[in-house]
Amino acid sequence: MNTAAKLLQAMRSNPLDWKLAQLQTVARQNGIDWRHVGTSHCVFVRADGKTLPVPARRPIKPIYVKKFLELVEGA
Repeated sequence: MNTAAKLLQAMRSNPLDWKLAQLQTVARQNGIDWRHVGTSHCVFVRADGKTLPVPARRPIKPIYVKKFLELVEGA
């Protein structure tokens, strides 16, 4: 099991206190692109065009982590 898979499992178990870099690691492993250039939000973009803007401040609120998990799982 690689780091991204472990992070994904841990996010499912506990959606509290995650950093943007950890979400980006999981996204990279699952083929999800993101853009975050001088803005207050990081926008994750799935191959089918579905997007999810996540505020870049730390810690990321649990609702954004749950929505990110839905994006990764293809919901």
